[in-house]
Amino acid sequence: MLRHLKLSEHHHSGRLRPHEHTSYLGLGIILLIAALPLIVYTVNAEGERPGPSGGSVGLSGTMPGKAPTVAANIKTPTSEQRFSTSPVTISGSCPSNTLVELFKNDIFAGSTPCSDSGTFSLQIDLMIGQNRLIAKVYDALNQPGPDSNTVNIYYDAMPTQSSALSSLNFSGSQLLLNTNAVFRGSFPNQELNIPISVLGGTPPFAVNVMWGDSSNNVISRNDNIEFNATHTYKEAGTFQVSLQASDSTGRVAFLTFAVIVNGQTGIASTDGTISASTVNRLLVLWPLYAALVAIVVSFWLGEQREKRVLHTHSLMLHS
Repeated sequence: MLRHLKLSEHHHSGRLRPHEHTSYLGLGIILLIAALPLIVYTVNAEGERPGPSGGSVGLSGTMPGKAPTVAANIKTPTSEQRFSTSPVTISGSCPSNTLVELFKNDIFAGSTPCSDSGTFSLQIDLMIGQNRLIAKVYDALNQPGPDSNTVNIYYDAMPTQSSALSSLNFSGSQLLLNTNAVFRGSFPNQELNIPISVLGGTPPFAVNVMWGDSSNNVISRNDNIEFNATHTYKEAGTFQVSLQASDSTGRVAFLTFAVIVNGQTGIASTDGTISASTVNRLLVLWPLYAALVAIVVSFWLGEQREKRVLHTHSLMLHS
């Protein structure tokens, strides 16, 4: 029977059949809904910049600005005051966001940050006799401002003197501490070296270094040769370091100064970056979303082309 079966080619009638097509409006709504959480995630990732997580990489810098133009002003004590004990408290006004450094007879006496209210207060040891006090201000880039007013005060531990010491020979009875760490910066988890000099007194000496972060070191010295005290800060910030020294005869000396540890306080990563894991997620999610949009658009364009071709073919058959 198969040889009697005749197959013939079906001739297309040229008529358009009802077309089943995709609901592109529904797909568009689904894509829009999917885009909303992706946009929110991206915005939140941008919000990571002020305090990124560990493992991020970035660069930041500070451009030099104008040096301070306003000088500090020593208000207490006043000139010609006399003291029989040391240390004494020096206070006054200063431009905010600066570091105030005090000098006595041109020798570094201590430093402290200027408060937000524009004031400073610091205890310093005095030299026997006349002490010519001057305060200097420095900005965050260590740019100096003008010198303060000069205040002359006297320390009457010896018979009253009306003039300054003629020499810086400290081989006598007075004990003093000194350092050139006037404005010393460091970074968290990096070792900081502070040079310390013990002037005068009678060895041996005991120097207690209080680092301002609840830690301290007691260092023994048998001479007046300068030495280094080392410390590692765990966090960024400004720390008030206090030195106290005593010699074999019971004399004491005192020195306090500020140490600047660079970086953001309480944040151990670089400013201005997004974490690497967040970047990797965004690099996957956005291209995937774009590919889905492209697929939907290509199907829609293909369907529109198909309808035009069928319509044109139908017109040709009826012409």
